[in-house]
Amino acid sequence: MTAGEQVAAAALATVGSRFRAQGRDPALGLDCVGVVAVALGERGLPRDYPLRSATWRVEQVPGGMVACDGDAIGDVLLCRVTVAQLHLVVRTAGGFVHADAGLRRVVERPGKVPWPVVAAWRKEG
Repeated sequence: MTAGEQVAAAALATVGSRFRAQGRDPALGLDCVGVVAVALGERGLPRDYPLRSATWRVEQVPGGMVACDGDAIGDVLLCRVTVAQLHLVVRTAGGFVHADAGLRRVVERPGKVPWPVVAAWRKEG
């Protein structure tokens, strides 16, 4: 299994977890950063960030990640949902996994990401 497939599989394992702002534990709830943290096995992602933020700093990118075009399984995409809202998703073979605040769950959606992608990263290795 490639590094990207491992990231996607870990993200898919969070599907069904409830949504929880700034959540990092699938048993208690996850937000979009929490889904990525679990998918990467990364504890160093930011906490206590503003829920509405139009910026993402380079130092917030998890270790072992490199910039990419975002078209491979397991890529982490930073999307602009609104002018003041950024959102992270993980690309899967069939679409993408993300924490859907409206549905109050982590879900996999089929197809393309419906928001503009402003940056993408891939796990090295």
